[in-house]
Amino acid sequence: MARTARPTPPGEQQGVAYLALLIAIACMGAALGVVGTIWHQAQQRAREEQLLFIGMEYRKAIRSYYYALPSANAYPRSLEVLLQDPRVANVKRHLRRPYRDPITDSPQWGLIQAPDGGIMGIYSLAPGQPIKTANFPRELGWSGGKKRYGEWQFIYLPESGKMGFGSR
Repeated sequence: MARTARPTPPGEQQGVAYLALLIAIACMGAALGVVGTIWHQAQQRAREEQLLFIGMEYRKAIRSYYYALPSANAYPRSLEVLLQDPRVANVKRHLRRPYRDPITDSPQWGLIQAPDGGIMGIYSLAPGQPIKTANFPRELGWSGGKKRYGEWQFIYLPESGKMGFGSR
């Protein structure tokens, strides 16, 4: 005798579909969490690259200011004088515009004082740890191990004739 399938009541099938929907939503949530983490890290790496570029621009500007008057080499007293050097008759800009710290999005920078009272370098005031802690470009002269943004110091040292970078 042939066996006939007994129809299942509608309530028995709904539990399985609901469970499958919950599993699908949980998988999508986990995937979105991974994508969000990757996106955040990519954004932080991009900001760190900007910080390296901007720090080098300030370092170049400090060097330019230092040598603008051959008879009176001196560090700038403020970052604002890098925008227009008041010591020369013609308009002399060592820096085209003031840069914001890309990590904090603030116009404030940590200043490294020179022995004469001027500014010989800058660093970020950002709290936290950078993703990049080693393998910096060779021209920076950093040995690595930079575990805080404040250790990324962009310093100009004229006595060695090199662009110097300290650690704080």
